[in-house]
Amino acid sequence: MAVQLLHLLLLVVFLPLCLAETSSSLYLSPSTFLPDYQKMLKSFKIFAYPTPPKDPAALVEASSAAALFDASLLRSPFLTSDPHRAHLFYLSFPSEEPRSVARFLRAIRSKYPFWNRTLGADHFFLAIDGLGIESDRNLVELKKNSIQISPFPTAQGRFVPHKDLTLPSLMFQLANLPIPSAKPSKFFAFYDGATRSPAISQFLDELRGIPDFLISSWPSDPVSRLRTMSVSRFCLFYYDRDRPRRNLAIGDALAMGCVPVVISGSPILDLPFSDVLRWTDIALFVGLHGGAGEVRRAMNRTCGETYERMRAAGGKASIHFNWSTGPRPFDLFHTVIYQLWLRRHTIRYGRYNEL
Repeated sequence: MAVQLLHLLLLVVFLPLCLAETSSSLYLSPSTFLPDYQKMLKSFKIFAYPTPPKDPAALVEASSAAALFDASLLRSPFLTSDPHRAHLFYLSFPSEEPRSVARFLRAIRSKYPFWNRTLGADHFFLAIDGLGIESDRNLVELKKNSIQISPFPTAQGRFVPHKDLTLPSLMFQLANLPIPSAKPSKFFAFYDGATRSPAISQFLDELRGIPDFLISSWPSDPVSRLRTMSVSRFCLFYYDRDRPRRNLAIGDALAMGCVPVVISGSPILDLPFSDVLRWTDIALFVGLHGGAGEVRRAMNRTCGETYERMRAAGGKASIHFNWSTGPRPFDLFHTVIYQLWLRRHTIRYGRYNEL
């Protein structure tokens, strides 16, 4: 009965979004998203290998999205105790230290037949810092074949676009701050974050003196940040691959009606939910090489109906960035699970001697 009610909720709330014209939907595949999602709820099964005691150092990240995803998965209905029913296999490492991971994989492949059957192509794992280049056979197969889930942004060279996934920063929950409606904005653009990178520091200095631009040199407290986002038209974020795991509060901006402007000096290959959301309909992406002038031009071009359409789509998309304390359709946890579901038949792998 609970599953039937959940499916009814999906149809009533999200069917209009998913069946919208492709050109106006915030989803990459609007006609197939909801049916695929429903199939996932009904049939997707994951087998989690028995988890040894965690290294105390690994528990430092206990409040991170990765830790919450791990805890939610291990108590979710997607788990099965029968590995022969599983579409995918979950590897929960006791530590991210390479030798510890290699030992764990050696034990898994000697005790169970499933890794050797696909060389890990139907396996996935969490990696707080992303997996680097290693020479051990088990680690080579893990990096090349298995699905890595890591925080966004992931360090350069530690993300494989065709198979890996990223987790967005956790949204800050503030119950008494309502989602804003259409309103005049106090600030045209808002930047809230550290500026230790020389490239972005010079860039922001050019913007700091412009009226209606609020440029902060250090992150605000979460409540102040949300309130300022709610009265800003655009929220600026700097994508820096040299500073992985930095808190890019894009989900907060979307929820507060502030259109994200992501500034980067290199291509962004690790966007969260990149095979679900049509990112260009909810955010602007501007190259750092164009300087502050290019950012201003990009924002000035996004006005009128275009801006309001992006703002509205971003508000709808923000549900995918929200972490729910209980099961909630389309929240962050279920959207990551959906991306895993999409990969259950499309993963390719190579043997060690071919790498």
